[in-house]
Amino acid sequence: MKPGVITDGISRNPERAFAVMNEFGLEYAELQYINDLEVGDLNDAQTARLKDLLQAHGLKVSCISRHVFAGLALGELERDSAVYRRQLECLRRCIEFAQALDCPLVRVMSFRKEMILFGANGADEWIVTSGAWDKLVHLMAPAVEIAEELDAQLVVENGNNAMITSAWLGRKLIEELDTTRLKLLWDPGNGLYCNEPAWPDAYQALAGRGGSLLAHLHIKDVVVNIPQARSDFVPFGHGDIGPRLPTIAAALRRDGYEGVVSLESVYRPPGGTFEDGFRASVGRFLEWYG
Repeated sequence: MKPGVITDGISRNPERAFAVMNEFGLEYAELQYINDLEVGDLNDAQTARLKDLLQAHGLKVSCISRHVFAGLALGELERDSAVYRRQLECLRRCIEFAQALDCPLVRVMSFRKEMILFGANGADEWIVTSGAWDKLVHLMAPAVEIAEELDAQLVVENGNNAMITSAWLGRKLIEELDTTRLKLLWDPGNGLYCNEPAWPDAYQALAGRGGSLLAHLHIKDVVVNIPQARSDFVPFGHGDIGPRLPTIAAALRRDGYEGVVSLESVYRPPGGTFEDGFRASVGRFLEWYG
C-alpha cells in the first residue's frame, strides 16, 4: 500500500503542504481545497500551476475529493432538481480536473443521513424512512453513468452525516447499482459513529462480488461519545480506533492492497495548528502504513 495525506490537513496553501509532504517522504496527495477554492473550481491556468507544483515536488494525486452530494436531503430532490443537476456538473468538472492531473479516483458523498433505513415487524411502519434507500440508489445511478461516459472511477466515502455511514452500507449500495465504476473510500474512524467495528466487521464487509470493493482509505483517530453527540480528534494511535489500526494495516498487506492510504490530518492540538496535528501523527502513521 501507498501512504499519502489529504493536503489541506496540513495547509490549504499547496506549496506549504507539498513541502511538508516532501519532508516526510509522502508521495501521494489527496486534494480537497486549494487555497480558497474547492477542487473542481480551479480554472485552466490554476490547474496548470498546480500540476507544475506537483511535478516540482515529485508528487502524485491519489484522489479528487470534492463533497459532491454532501448535505442534500433526499426527500427534497428529484433527478431534474436544479441543485441536483448542479452537483452532477460539479462531478463532471472534478472528473476533468482529475484527468488533467493523472488522478485515478474521484470521491462522491451520499446525501444527508436518514437515520433508520430498514426494519420489520412494525418498525417499517413507525420508524423507517420509507423509500429513502431506493431514492439513494436512484439518485446515485446518474453519477455512475457519468463515470462510465468519461471513463472514470468513483469512490463513495462512508461519512458521519451521510446515507452511507458504514462499509456494510457502502457494499450494499455498490452491489445494488451493479457497477465497477463505484467503489468504497473506507474511513474506519467515521464508521465508529454508526457503531460499526472497524475490525473485523467493516473490513470483512469490503469483500464484494469478484473481489474487494475497497479503492481508497482515510485513516485518522478519534474518541466518540454517541449519547453525548460528540467526537474529539486525537493524535494517531491514541483514540478509540487506535488499537485496531496496526491490525488493519497488517490485513491490508496480507491481502495485497495496492491503493493509497491517506492520513486524514484533522487533529489540531490546543493552541496549535493542523500542521502541528499532522506532525503529532505522521510518525506512527508511517510506522504502520508506510
